[in-house]
Amino acid sequence: MTSDETMPIADYLALGGKLTTPENAPPRYRGELLRLMATFVDSELAGAAGFADIINDGPGIKERIAASRIVLEKLDHAERVLAIMGEFGADISRYANHHPWTERVARDSDLGAARHGSDMRLAVLHYPLQGWVDAVAMNALMGHAVVLQLGEFARVSYQPLGEIFFAILPRERRHMELGVEGLRKILVDTANRAEVSGSIAYWRPRVAASFGSGTSGHFETQKKFGLRHTSNADLASEWERQVDALLAEIGLA
Repeated sequence: MTSDETMPIADYLALGGKLTTPENAPPRYRGELLRLMATFVDSELAGAAGFADIINDGPGIKERIAASRIVLEKLDHAERVLAIMGEFGADISRYANHHPWTERVARDSDLGAARHGSDMRLAVLHYPLQGWVDAVAMNALMGHAVVLQLGEFARVSYQPLGEIFFAILPRERRHMELGVEGLRKILVDTANRAEVSGSIAYWRPRVAASFGSGTSGHFETQKKFGLRHTSNADLASEWERQVDALLAEIGLA
């Protein structure tokens, strides 16, 4: 193929092509990719900050170790993706411990899917945790959402980033499993059923909102660039199915 016949980058990406260096990325692609990475990094940092505050509420050493592992690994995941952002020229200095990742809105706030504050975390991570049971319930629900979203991101057309997401997916799946295991353990005492049910009722709509609009024009742009493949509506529908199955399994359907 001669240089005159070279396929335009946009067409190459639309057909499933992969990029491997920032130099080949068109400006609009760079912007969309940086937005995707910033949302992930900010969500991991905010999630880690929230769980760090709850570690000592764990009822035993094993539970505190599990919560500590979640915090450690989420920070590690953020650092890995942050390195890619730096390769694209992003100013990553603001992540050097100077941002208020622990800030939360009032518990009864209703942000929907709207961004809030000065970072790109998912709206669900602006709400405060209220004790150990609440944190475990949130982790179980959010864990299922994260695993679905990471499965989507692992297919991203920027290959070095896709490889990172693929590598951290099993660890995030384990975080979700720890949440489910924690719920089962809490529910051994039937006196905890009301508290667990209340937390699930609180977090379920807020986690659902993290999938965004089912009719997002933004998604179509990302799909064109190979940054996304599965619609928000389809991801949300699969998440609802998984949550329904979980609640039936633990007797809270």
